[in-house]
Amino acid sequence: MALKLRLARAGTKKRPFYHIVVADARSPRDGRFIEKLGTYNPLLAKDAENRIVLNTERAQHWLSVGATPTDRVLRFLDAAGIAKRDARNNPNKAVPGDKAKERAEERAARAAAASEPPAAPAEEAAAE
Repeated sequence: MALKLRLARAGTKKRPFYHIVVADARSPRDGRFIEKLGTYNPLLAKDAENRIVLNTERAQHWLSVGATPTDRVLRFLDAAGIAKRDARNNPNKAVPGDKAKERAEERAARAAAASEPPAAPAEEAAAE
């Protein structure tokens, strides 16, 4: 049986509240679970102590048994010092797309053409 440490949504509409649970990977998100490990309230401030409540001993136990955490739960475990989460890096995220590059080149060409003084009339005046 594949076990997951994941979030199960609770709370009302537009007021999310999550339970951190151990569940079979095949069960529905809010369905049957094996054990409740804690809670997560995203509506609280990021520095509030009640935002994430986690039973670290039980989480370590389930990780040692072979349960795999989801990405969000892995972030919580990393903050608690239980598991290590590698930072993701996407260096190409800030690079503009092809169309944006073309527009920037066109604007630069127009600006260069507009800022150049007309060379032909100055040459004619100097020749006379």
